[in-house]
Amino acid sequence: MAPVIEVSQVNKVFGEQVALRDVSLRVEPGEIFCLLGPSGSGKTTLIRLLNGVYFPTQGRVTVFGKEPARFSRQDREQIGYMPQMFVLYPNLSVAENLNFIASIYGLSWRDRRQRLSRLLELVNLTEHQRSLAGNISGGMKRRLELACALLHEPALVYMDEPTAGIDPILRASLWKEFRSLRDEERIGPQGESLGRRTLFVTTQYVNEADSCDKVAIVAKGELVALGTPQELRAQALGGEAIEITADRMTRQHMTILQDIPGVKGIERLKFDQLRIAVDDAQTRLPLIVQTLYEQGLDLDSVDIVELKFDEVFVRLIEQHEKEKQG
Repeated sequence: MAPVIEVSQVNKVFGEQVALRDVSLRVEPGEIFCLLGPSGSGKTTLIRLLNGVYFPTQGRVTVFGKEPARFSRQDREQIGYMPQMFVLYPNLSVAENLNFIASIYGLSWRDRRQRLSRLLELVNLTEHQRSLAGNISGGMKRRLELACALLHEPALVYMDEPTAGIDPILRASLWKEFRSLRDEERIGPQGESLGRRTLFVTTQYVNEADSCDKVAIVAKGELVALGTPQELRAQALGGEAIEITADRMTRQHMTILQDIPGVKGIERLKFDQLRIAVDDAQTRLPLIVQTLYEQGLDLDSVDIVELKFDEVFVRLIEQHEKEKQG
């Protein structure tokens, strides 16, 4: 199946400032793709390239197999956009904002009524549909923008920092909605299935990566790493992680562990705690336990663990910087 988005060796330069350098990535149909990076890393620049607002200085960008600058009206109607800042009309009610956006897309009154009712329920704004958009909370505004982006049943939705500035509880609620949107089949005007949505999300909240199917980490305009959350964990550590705790851990024990097949690396977290990177944790854990038992070491705990994504993020950026320095 052809990718929804393909970015090939793209550079974007503004004067002497390089905003993006040699970026390549693919976004497949029906996935949540996360573009993760700190503020100023190039995320919004890439979104604008994908929308056709900017042209690449070098390289090629295609969406649905076409360059965004060459999109027809029908092509653009396949895309929804949830901007970072609130851009709707504060003096219109929630429902009036939705009706206005629906009119821009030429939705009939019948289609409009059906979709508005369903979307208001989806984003939990049914009880607030008569409230002025300027008077609702920040979290409600984000959900209203999401509903507006979905009104015309787009196949692809761009979400630029969709959870910026809202509290963790609302952030978790929005991500639950995003996953539902990915899994939901889009329905056409004749009741036909249009397939699943693709969501392209930018964020600087590192741990949101775990809610996505694929993650691209960018820093200083460069692609640092690309893969599923689990693939990036393995890349950051060199494998899967086993942590062991024992009071009488010595260098000799570490040397013995290093010689076990499948052990990729060992680091001491505390005086009595080690983290061991292995190729397959389920397979190597019994061998590690047996080896230490034979050495007369009593273990307090042995666990297969997952690195938190903030640690993965930092490790991958540090690895990238070391590779650049040679």
